[in-house]
Amino acid sequence: MNLFEALMIIAFGVAWPTSIYKSYVARNNSGKSIWFLLIVFAGYIFGIIHKIFYTYDWVLIFYVINLLMVMTDRMLYFRNAKIMKAA
Repeated sequence: MNLFEALMIIAFGVAWPTSIYKSYVARNNSGKSIWFLLIVFAGYIFGIIHKIFYTYDWVLIFYVINLLMVMTDRMLYFRNAKIMKAA
């Protein structure tokens, strides 16, 4: 049973909506690191690959949801960089 793995991924995922909201509202990248976002993105990709090829189960959906949130935060990072450059 992968209940504890699911709980771990859910716990990580709880922080992303707050980060996305702050990125959207602040319109700047202060306190953000693109490298951090890329490393976390890669980690979720590796987790998804592992789930697909080795232990395919229901926890995969939480990896995908978190990956989508990291992608959203990355897009906002680049949007904010463009806004900051124009200002």
